[in-house]
Amino acid sequence: MADTNRLSSHVLSHLGSTAGNPMLPLGRDLIRVGSRRWFLQTGLSGLAGLTLADTLRQTSLAATAGGTGNSDKKAVILFWLSGGPSHIDMWDPKPNAPQEIRGPYRAISTNVPGIQVCEHLPLQARIMDKLSIIRSVDCTASNHTPITFQAGNALARRTDDGNDGGGYPSMGSIAAKFRGANRPGMPPFVGLAESWAADVWGAGHMGHEFEPVKGNELPGRLALPKGIDVARLQNRQELRRQFDGLGRALERTRLLAPTDRYTQMAYDMVVSGQVQQAFDVAREPDAMRDAYGRASIGEKALLARRLVEAGVTFVLVSGAWGYFDHHGDEVKWGGIEKGLTPLLPSVDRAMYTLVNDLSDRGLLDSTLVLMMGEFGRSPVMTKTAGREHWTNVMSMLVAGGGLPSGQAIGSTDDKGYAVKDGRVTPADLAATTFRHLGIDLEAQWTNPQGRPIPIVTDGGRPIPGLS
Repeated sequence: MADTNRLSSHVLSHLGSTAGNPMLPLGRDLIRVGSRRWFLQTGLSGLAGLTLADTLRQTSLAATAGGTGNSDKKAVILFWLSGGPSHIDMWDPKPNAPQEIRGPYRAISTNVPGIQVCEHLPLQARIMDKLSIIRSVDCTASNHTPITFQAGNALARRTDDGNDGGGYPSMGSIAAKFRGANRPGMPPFVGLAESWAADVWGAGHMGHEFEPVKGNELPGRLALPKGIDVARLQNRQELRRQFDGLGRALERTRLLAPTDRYTQMAYDMVVSGQVQQAFDVAREPDAMRDAYGRASIGEKALLARRLVEAGVTFVLVSGAWGYFDHHGDEVKWGGIEKGLTPLLPSVDRAMYTLVNDLSDRGLLDSTLVLMMGEFGRSPVMTKTAGREHWTNVMSMLVAGGGLPSGQAIGSTDDKGYAVKDGRVTPADLAATTFRHLGIDLEAQWTNPQGRPIPIVTDGGRPIPGLS
């Protein structure tokens, strides 16, 4: 712990002033592995040219961008149920509707009187007093894409014309810019997904330095190369000689203006191993890993908790690409009974265990947990036992963040066709998330044309009932 504290103080000393120019990706032929080039590129270079030093720069930039800094360790974990989870078959059951609408599942009671959920979510039912269901989310602007709801912005949408998203950033990227990481040397925004393009939305036109880090790739990139060990890296005289040689090469190539303090922080991150440790779920007891479940979403939920605990501000979790796209038994993911039924226990377990684990660790009030997809599914079952896309309305789940719980917010009509009351927009979701993170809801970012763009659009306000 003493070493960690010394490292944190050392890194903080390098964050005292505003960062310089954004760092560009380095060339491939400048110097051998283990040198300054390796420190700069290690870990994050595979993401849109983002380098490790770029991410360290994010933390410094966030401190001067109008956010709260890192004085209170607020975080967000967003479960992305890719494909469009059925609201009727999960959190908004219609037990009195005709069979073709209510579907194959029974509704069960929860530990909050008057609130029912699907029979395949018994663990969530057991902790409903710690959850809020939002049943009236307006998803009319959404499509088969993570853009709209990960941005929390109805103006950010799929257009299929090469300009998807309209340049608007995701909520995670806003968090990276205006808040930064909760611990120096940790990335502020991490995505845990196999399909990056389909399941994770990034920074748009706000700047590549605020893109999410590819969590599936980061641990291996932070590993020391063969033949390099910490003792060798700590030979500063040799390291300085290599850095000076690279500096001359970089000056000749004019690829970037070196910023030594960020290189030093990159060095400290690698040597300290704090990011590697956060990603090492093998450090968890088998009983804890079993509690989360060994399915993809469970393993990533556990990793998300470790990352938040280590100082990451925003973590996005996607179990698999498109696996909630239950059109019918003729498609890859099947219909409701054959496709959704096998998924629900792992989703149920992941949320249940994460909420309890965060609570046991004293992290639930500081961590906002969201679970959602891009839209709902059609009230009437298809002829092949599935449901089609439904952009009228969807449901989502909220926990933690010190917010009120044990409630269902809003409602749909008796067949689940449309919002009946309590309409919640994507911008309302953004306002709720940013308020939790202590980000000024009036804040703006500047697009490449120099125009200020508000982080909350469309009259968004914190969701009533979660105040």
